[in-house]
Amino acid sequence: MSGSLTTARPARTTAVGRAASGTASRRAAGWRLLGRELASRPRPLVRVALWSAVEAGPPLLSGVLIAAALDRGFLAHRPWAGLGWLLLFGLALALRAAAVRRIFPALSAVVEPLRDALVRRTVTGSLHAWTTGREPQDAGAVARLTEQVETVRNLVAALLRTFRQTAFALAAAVLGVAALSGRIALLVLPFTGLALLVLAGLLRTLTARQHSVVLADEALAREAGPVLDALRDVTACGATARAGAVLDAATDTQARAVAALGRAAAGRRAVVLIGAQLPLLAVVLALPGLVADGLLSAGAAAGAVTYLVTGLDPALRSLTTLLGTWGVQLDAVLGRLAETTAAAPTAAGTPDAAPPGPGALAARGLTFRYGPHAAPVVDGLDLDLAPGDHLAVTGPSGIGKSTLALLLTGLETPSAGGVRLDGVPLEQLPAARLRREVALIPQEAYVFAGTVRENLCYLAPDAEPAAIGDTVRALGLGPLLERLGGLDAELAAPGELSAGERQLIALARVHLSPARLTVLDEASCHLDPAAEARVEAAFAARPGTLVVIAHRAASARRARRVLHLDGVSAHLSSGAAKVS
Repeated sequence: MSGSLTTARPARTTAVGRAASGTASRRAAGWRLLGRELASRPRPLVRVALWSAVEAGPPLLSGVLIAAALDRGFLAHRPWAGLGWLLLFGLALALRAAAVRRIFPALSAVVEPLRDALVRRTVTGSLHAWTTGREPQDAGAVARLTEQVETVRNLVAALLRTFRQTAFALAAAVLGVAALSGRIALLVLPFTGLALLVLAGLLRTLTARQHSVVLADEALAREAGPVLDALRDVTACGATARAGAVLDAATDTQARAVAALGRAAAGRRAVVLIGAQLPLLAVVLALPGLVADGLLSAGAAAGAVTYLVTGLDPALRSLTTLLGTWGVQLDAVLGRLAETTAAAPTAAGTPDAAPPGPGALAARGLTFRYGPHAAPVVDGLDLDLAPGDHLAVTGPSGIGKSTLALLLTGLETPSAGGVRLDGVPLEQLPAARLRREVALIPQEAYVFAGTVRENLCYLAPDAEPAAIGDTVRALGLGPLLERLGGLDAELAAPGELSAGERQLIALARVHLSPARLTVLDEASCHLDPAAEARVEAAFAARPGTLVVIAHRAASARRARRVLHLDGVSAHLSSGAAKVS
């Protein structure tokens, strides 16, 4: 929220709760995005495919060559022939090593341009969303740029490097077993097919839960960014408990999403058991009978076991791990990048896209109590403030004036009823807009170490010199600036300023800001009456609506209307407020 008090609002968890909706369209959009980028560079992909085929030769030939070495060599008492078959296998492995060496330059030519293209797309999409008001400027875009794009680059490289090898090895193992013995293939293929079906179902669950993790990571970055950026404000305003609660909620959501993903990932073990270990057990039990009946030679039996142990089992393990971790991550991250970086037109009339309003405020049935059995501090208040209105709130100390200020600015959640700013409920306003258009200045003013200009322009970093000058003149900061040494004077020890001087700087900060609703909660109590009158006149003349929590009767006399709280009812000078 703009103003001297900067407090993060609780994270909205609905985004994570909607993770499962639209999963299919997000996945399709993500893979289309990847396909377009890869298709724009076909030559490196062709080189990768060709060298992958060469690399797959040894797994495909391993069982056949070992069977030939046994049946036509060693078991036939022809050791040199057996060694010759094994030498052919060694040559195939050497050729495979050469192919692997040639694959990596081709992989680099695929993944590095892909990363560059995704960075451009992410930056372009984020800038478009920020400049059109479709999204607030937060750390979510940084997470996409620094984490998700690099994740896509690493995962695509890993999958191209490892998945193609695994897929070829799995196909080679199945084809090799079928080439050696149709009977053994009939034992293996049903288990393998069932394992692949189980894997397909598991991947759907893993994909949905990985997407929830991605959203939770972004939500955590989005909530942590403003809090970490405003640590000085949070500490100075005593809002550490509230900021901690916000971050705790986001962290808990992220932890639950990760735990759910971990539970689903444990199902990968069942895939390996069904597709690799059960077929091996079935083949080992069947081999003695097949060999004894002459249906299978000893060499073919050894070759079949070789395919299962060195081909099918590691290939299925690798495939399950790759698709269950890297593949699921890639699917989720691609879908998120496609969803968030598309330069979609801004929807007209949405709260985030709407231009700043004039500052009209409306409260209906506004009620607040500190506990379920506590007496209400504010009870059923109806209040309308037109744009440009000037309201003073009076009443005894402890009657609830500051609580009302927190409710009107969205820093406290009402027990019942609600508050609208320019017709939009405060809880529906994006945090960036609410903090930009609503300002609350508490009694304890905060001035940070830095220049006077940095303190004044904290909420309006692009303020023109003329606007700064107008604020200085309107609030009477001239003598203070002259004493300090001008706008560029360093405030190395803000605590050395008097309480009134700190209040003047905080008031000027908000006066210069774009806030359309300003609430002064005894924000000028340390100023002398003349200076206070000048400050209130400056804020009353400023565009927007002004609410003053008054500690002096003069503040009430200067206001257009006065709301008096006596603990029983609320009395508005115009009669437009009542207690239900």
